[in-house]
Amino acid sequence: MAMNVQAIPGLPDRVNQIRLLTAKIVNDEILPNETKLWRTRHGQDVSDDEKAESRAIRHDIQTKVKQAGLWAPHLPEEYGGSGLSILEHAMMNEILAYVMGGAALFGVVAPNSGNQKILLKYGTEEQKQKWLIPLTEGKMQSGFSMTEPDNAGSDPRSIKTTARREGDEWVINGHKWFTSNGLKSDFFIVMCRTDDPDGPAERNGKMTQIIVPSDTPGVNIVRGIEVWGRHSDHVEIIYDNVRVPATNQLGNTGSGHQAAQDRLGPGRVYHCMNSVGQMWRAFDLMVERLATREVHGGLLQEKQFMQGFIADSYIDIQTARDLTIRCAKQMELGVDPRTDISAAKIFVPAAYERVVDRAIQVWGAAGVTGDLPLAAMYTGARTLRLADGPDEVHKILIAKNVLKRYHAGEHWDFGN
Repeated sequence: MAMNVQAIPGLPDRVNQIRLLTAKIVNDEILPNETKLWRTRHGQDVSDDEKAESRAIRHDIQTKVKQAGLWAPHLPEEYGGSGLSILEHAMMNEILAYVMGGAALFGVVAPNSGNQKILLKYGTEEQKQKWLIPLTEGKMQSGFSMTEPDNAGSDPRSIKTTARREGDEWVINGHKWFTSNGLKSDFFIVMCRTDDPDGPAERNGKMTQIIVPSDTPGVNIVRGIEVWGRHSDHVEIIYDNVRVPATNQLGNTGSGHQAAQDRLGPGRVYHCMNSVGQMWRAFDLMVERLATREVHGGLLQEKQFMQGFIADSYIDIQTARDLTIRCAKQMELGVDPRTDISAAKIFVPAAYERVVDRAIQVWGAAGVTGDLPLAAMYTGARTLRLADGPDEVHKILIAKNVLKRYHAGEHWDFGN
């Protein structure tokens, strides 16, 4: 089923053009080749010829994306991107996410995309030339190494990995896990404690991000961690007296926490719009099944329970989409978006999970097979409730922001 994308009245022509161009590539190039594109991801035996065919198709699609001016939308043109604004990028994401793995075909896939944003803002020109441009061109892969097995990922102040300055080098020691893209990475951006490593963790300013090439002596990749019962490239790493040049530091000493927040804020918006795109696909699949499947003397679409599924999923998708676009608009206007970003981060993955769950229920046993993208969507939706901050932390942030406003003598203005 092709994705139905029309121009949206009231949107700038440029945004509509981006959406329509993206939809054309999705419908004409990606959907017809979807089963061939990612053959190796599901663990089945794949011949060398089939692998080569998949690579060739991906390369051809990526070339067409670049020709359309849609490659790496999150980066400026001088560093190999297409220079889209946050809102333009968000509106594009809901289209490209209609297909599983679509982001990689448009040059905007985590963790590379987040690392690119860090390098863009905090990197020196030399670092951008050495790491950012090859990353954007697809000649390198990267990982983001922050989470630790012995400390709460939702509390970056608890990080214990240290970087000690010795002359012109940083010496890094620590234990990380869920370092995404770790098996393929040419370098990691590592979050380290660089200020009074043995002191109490009261100040966020102690954190610094440092570039560590993956082949540096002392970088020991322990394993790829199983996720949902499958092997993954989220790796566990031990950094054992890893020495890198002091020039590998990103930004000022102590800027690591702010750099992480700069990375996560827009990233949450993009994740949410990705989720909207995948909900859109799940909705289309569900309605297609309801309109064609006969059971107990009639089509599924005639059953009131199923009609309720349609209504509930429509409400979930529209609400998730409107909330996320509101966040993107706030960021464009320079309005503090933190409360609404947290709200979207809570609501959208949960809505995504509900929409996919209904689609699976409609498809029955077929819904949990690899023949449809629904099972992968379902586990992805559940994972998002933990990624980029668990729901509970974001609820606390919303409450703090609201209470702060009321304690200052103001009521909340839901129109702004």
